[in-house]
Amino acid sequence: MPVIDQKNVLKGLTVAEAMRRQVIAVDTGAPLEKVIRFTIKYKVNAILVTDEQQQAQGVVTKTDLMGAYYAGLPLETPAATIMVGPPLFCRQEDSLDAALNTMRSQRIHRLYVHGEDPGRAEGVLAYPDIVGLLYRFCRRCDRSILKKTGGQTEGEFAGHLTVREVMTPGVESIPEVKSLVTVMEKLAANRLAAVLVLEAGGRASGVISKTDLILAYKHGLPLQTPARQIMSTPVRGCHQDDFLAEAIEEMIFWDIHRLFVAQGEPSRIVGVLSLSDAARFRSGTCRACLVSRIAV
Repeated sequence: MPVIDQKNVLKGLTVAEAMRRQVIAVDTGAPLEKVIRFTIKYKVNAILVTDEQQQAQGVVTKTDLMGAYYAGLPLETPAATIMVGPPLFCRQEDSLDAALNTMRSQRIHRLYVHGEDPGRAEGVLAYPDIVGLLYRFCRRCDRSILKKTGGQTEGEFAGHLTVREVMTPGVESIPEVKSLVTVMEKLAANRLAAVLVLEAGGRASGVISKTDLILAYKHGLPLQTPARQIMSTPVRGCHQDDFLAEAIEEMIFWDIHRLFVAQGEPSRIVGVLSLSDAARFRSGTCRACLVSRIAV
């Protein structure tokens, strides 16, 4: 992951400006089947686990659910069995910059937001929320690449960031005949959320994410099921020289968390751009973002 030290568009903003008020939670005794169902229904990467007093006890992520699938735990297993806790909290008035620092240092993808009761979640802040805020800045900016109408000179595009400046280089792949066990081991070993699936000729034929895996878990598919049976298609991608703002817009439009990045031919995939990458890059999508933020 590249470490970026440029103009920080998040400076001066608070958690309240990016957080979501809806917190998706289950009680400690809820079965894993319900956790999976809520994860899919609400399109979140983690579910908060609370006690009878609505006090936060832990978190169950897609990674935890994948681990339960790998271990062969029945879907009736209570959420408390696999939850990780306690969850980390921040306050609405905390700076967005500080919250992002905490997420990066703790290697987590979300913080819960508390009010007067430090154990009760009133909101949640995740990387997609931060990207959404940056995207709104970009949409409002008169210099935004998203407002181009044609006829612009090369100089007018100067300062707009490209995908290659933000993406994570390199990509992991797996043959489509390999089992789901192998897929999970690959994801866990490399701390990845998704992996490319390759056909016999070496061309990318699909993607398997943790979402695909927990759906397979819910439907009771055997661990020896071949990757091609659950992979998602098509492979959504972009070019490394595409503008970052356009790539973010693509992810938001398709409601996806990553694009596979090509160099030259679309089949030559050299990296991945995720919403997490875009959120960690605090300069926004161009070097005019601090100006655009004033109008939002």
